[in-house]
Formats: sequence, C-alpha cells, structure tokens
Amino acid sequence: MKKKLCALAGAGIVAASVLASSVTQAAETIKVGVLHSLSGTMAISETTLKDVMLMLIEDQNAKGGLLGKKLEAVVVDPASDWPLFAEKARELIEKEQVDVVFGCWTSVSRKSVLPVFEELNGMLFYPVQYEGEESSRNVFYTGAAPNQQAIPAVEYLMSEDGGGAERWVLLGTDYVYPRTTNKILRAFLNSKGVADEDIMENYTPFGHSDWQTIVADVKKFASAGKKTAVVSTINGDANVPFYKELANQGIGAEDIPVVAFSVGEEELAGLDTEPLVGHLAAWNYFMSVDTPENEEFIAKWHEFIEDENRVTNDPMEAHYIGFKMWTQAVEQAGTTDVDAVRQAMYGQMVKNLTGGVAVMNTNHHLSKPVLIGEIQEDGQFDVVTSTDGVVVGDAWSDYIPESAKLTADWTYPWVCGNCEKPKHEPSS
Repeated sequence: MKKKLCALAGAGIVAASVLASSVTQAAETIKVGVLHSLSGTMAISETTLKDVMLMLIEDQNAKGGLLGKKLEAVVVDPASDWPLFAEKARELIEKEQVDVVFGCWTSVSRKSVLPVFEELNGMLFYPVQYEGEESSRNVFYTGAAPNQQAIPAVEYLMSEDGGGAERWVLLGTDYVYPRTTNKILRAFLNSKGVADEDIMENYTPFGHSDWQTIVADVKKFASAGKKTAVVSTINGDANVPFYKELANQGIGAEDIPVVAFSVGEEELAGLDTEPLVGHLAAWNYFMSVDTPENEEFIAKWHEFIEDENRVTNDPMEAHYIGFKMWTQAVEQAGTTDVDAVRQAMYGQMVKNLTGGVAVMNTNHHLSKPVLIGEIQEDGQFDVVTSTDGVVVGDAWSDYIPESAKLTADWTYPWVCGNCEKPKHEPSS
C-alpha cells in the first residue's frame, strides 16, 4: 500500500513538474495573436496583414524582443467566416493565452469578436477604416473613422478641384460598414443641400460578380445632366469584377469618378489598371508617398517577403503604428497586463510613414492625415490632395443626431465610450 501511495505521489510530482515546466516555458515568450482571413473572399486583402505582422514581430525580436522575452506569433485563419472569427478570438485568448491580438478587416468580423474581447478582457488592434458609431475599452481603432476618410473624400469630389459632383451613387457590400457609412454620408450630403432624389444607394453580397445591370443603372442615373460621382464601399474580391464592368461599359474617371475606401495597392495588384486611371481612393497612407520612414518600411517589407513586386498599403501602416504603440506601452507599463497596457496607450506617439506623427487619443482612435489619390497605370496612387496636418478620429458622427451628443473618453473620470458630452454652464 505504501509503495502504491509512493508511486502515486511520485507520479503527481512528475505531473506537477511537467505542468510547471510547461507554464514556465509558455511564460518565456510574449504571445501575439494574428486574426486575419487567409482564405475566402477577404483573403485578397487580409493575407498581407498577416504577413506584415510576422515582419513586425521578427523585427522586434531582432532588437531583443520585449521585456527581455521573445515575441511569438500565434496565427489563426477565420476564413472570411464571421462567426468563426469569434471562435478563433476565444481560442487565441483562452487557449493560446495571447497577450494582444491584431486582426479583423470587415466591421462584421469586428462586431463578431467584440463580445469575446469584452468578456475576456482581451486587447484588439483593428487596422482598417470603419463606420465609427462604436467605442470599446478593449479595442484600439488604428484605421480611419468616417471623418478621416469618407467625409473628406466626398468634400473633395464636391469641390471645384474634385469636379463639383452634384449627384451621388453609394455602392456598397451589404453589411454594417457600408450601410452605416452611407447613412452618415447621406446625412452629410443632405446638410450640404443635396436632395435624396440625387442620391442612389445599392448593396450587394460579399463576392458579388455580376455587375452589368448595376453599372448600367449607374450610367442611367448619371444621365440626368448633373455631374455624378460614385462612392464605393465595396469590399473584398468583388472589386475585381466591379472595376472590369466599369471599363466594359466605357465609364472613365472623367465621366463618373469613383472614390473607393477599400481599394488600395494590394487590391489593384490583381487588376488591369489601365481603364481605372484617374479613379480615386481615400486613405491615410499610400505606398507612393516619398518619406525616409516609408522608404525604410518598404525596403524592410521587400526583404522580409522576398519579392520586390509586393506592395504596401494603408492597413499595413495602421498595423505598423498600432504594433509600435503597443510595444512602447508594454515597455512603459513593464508588463503585458491588458489593464496596465491600456492605460499606457493613451498619448503614445509614433512617426507615421507619411512624414507626420500618429497619436493615440483617449477615445481609442488615432490622429491621422487624410490623403486622396488617383489610380495610376502602375497600380500606385498619385496624391491629389491631403490635409495640412493630422485629423483626430471621431468615434461618434456629428451628422447623426443620436450620435452627435455622444463622446468617448476611456480615462478617469469618464471611463466611458458612449457618454453624453458634458454641458458647460455659461460663464458669469
């Protein structure tokens, strides 16, 4: 009996020792979750973001890691499946015990994972332009809010330099980002005196491929005698047949300019760009921007990816900025604890790749420049206009009445993402 007890005790000690060794080994690295679609309709855009995260992690490790530890990338593929995003997010936080996650592209994928991050107190860096109307203490929004992309793009097209558009076609993929962005844009256009009869809206499913009828409808709408522009929130690989159909029906930028919010250098790499020359995109970064910071970033990217033809784009810069800020915040906090890092994130500054400085504000949005570029034959963009400085991202739109009264501030004493703005008493 004693021998059995001793044997059991010994086995327990061995098991405990193995467990302790496993925990120690796990603690020897800082795990970084990478949550991007590597298959499905969004792989055209998201695979590059996985690659740039691997580059950034490798570069940080070459500098000695973080807090004396190496960073370890934990990559999962949610496969453009929105419920699967939530499952993979939970897997990263609960099973893999990552310290931070960089990921998502579409707003529906972000909305899917949001309850998981809030329940488990995880930290997500979201790198893509989105519709606003959201503020979570567990998400840092490093892509553009509508006042940093959609509104300036429409203002430009309304201007004399942009062609003086009077009629508007709002084309989008059928999910939350395009619908909410276009709700904001419709309210903005109405505030500028544009009647609803001069606004056409149309939504199509992810991966939509038959654009013949829709493009014909756009041509008919534009035949009313007023200058017409298309605002595109079409996402993913549906952009390829959309632009092809524009060319098929002879629509050039001089006739009906298209400004896109989800078409960058990566998406253009799969298109015949000759018929698209002159169409526009609004972002906060273009690969063609000539700065020392951008030159260094592109050189590192080409060295890492081992392909001189691979392009860079705006969401890659957003991940670059978010990752740099996170490492700075971890070093400042002396820990990867989410609550401590969150507090250290406020006020973090990183040189962006366009020659300015990105700042993380207490509403979890960045200050960013706004750039509007024309598509060139080589798949790059010629910047036609940009803001003089940076624009602070606004979580809540001033053009939606129920949102205009809200503010987001995640620092004491507010600690709130949807509080009513303080009402100041008039001074006596």
